[in-house]
Amino acid sequence: MGWPARTGNLRPDAGGESRLTVMDWRPYAYALAGRVTHPGSRWRDAVASTPRHLFVPAWWARSGGRWKVRHGPSDEAAWLEAAYRDRTLITKIGTLHADHATTADEPTGRPTSSSTLPVLVLQMYRHARIGEKHAVLDVGTGSGYGAALLCHLLGDELVTSIDVDDYVTAIATRRLAEAGHHPRVASIDATGDLRWTFDRIVAMVSVRPIPPSWLTALNPGGRLTTTISGTSLIVSATKTDDGGAVGVVERDWAMFMRTRTGADYPPGLSDLMETARTAEGDEVRTGRFPVIDIEQNAWELRSMVEILAPGIEHDYRETGVTPGSR
Repeated sequence: MGWPARTGNLRPDAGGESRLTVMDWRPYAYALAGRVTHPGSRWRDAVASTPRHLFVPAWWARSGGRWKVRHGPSDEAAWLEAAYRDRTLITKIGTLHADHATTADEPTGRPTSSSTLPVLVLQMYRHARIGEKHAVLDVGTGSGYGAALLCHLLGDELVTSIDVDDYVTAIATRRLAEAGHHPRVASIDATGDLRWTFDRIVAMVSVRPIPPSWLTALNPGGRLTTTISGTSLIVSATKTDDGGAVGVVERDWAMFMRTRTGADYPPGLSDLMETARTAEGDEVRTGRFPVIDIEQNAWELRSMVEILAPGIEHDYRETGVTPGSR
């Protein structure tokens, strides 16, 4: 397959101005499509034709235990490598979006928006069993990349994407337009009432419980796919003629950021945990046995803990302890 030698894209900067960047991205997108789809997949051309870098010109990366911003246009080779790897790119920490960050910023808090790794996006779409004439609601716009894939397959008029964050929906709308797509994008709290009806609802955020409004918004025979907050459980349900639903827990797993109703998540137990570590009179020492980081390395265990004791918060930190010491 032949590719244009180089392709230009406009990248809005934090001040709203656009700057032309020139890069040859299509071979990278084509290679990504080969990694995340099989040769006969109807999603292959969508991945190969979608400029993911356009949707993530800036992102957050961990460096030395801190969040550091990466600006794609400042290093195009690193931009291409990051955008077309099958990995999640964090775009917002707390209330600070990477688009607005400087190299001096080191935000703390939890990730609040991202561009989900492509293989997981497609995995959720497959569980939703999206047909080529289905009206689809994409819950959790994020960077807009998932909506772009849907538009490529279905056409703009069948795609609606919602997010609670006004900036996220505004910039995703702009970048979708730059990519040639014009779906309906709206700032809506996904846990509240929905304005339209759909054949499929696919969530790239986790919920608990599943909002009743999702079932109301599904057409008869419609299907929703989501994950349960705090777990790696993927749940799919089909709406029945009596207005109810029949669902299953998929033989698969995924984990997403949970829904929120404001610009950031409410405070958790981080202050209390810090007090427990540092308060006078407390003793902190190294244990004799290994400790599992269940948030990162044992999702099945975390799911089981969440089901048995909902709402538990986890904190895991490593220090420079010499192997074998106590």
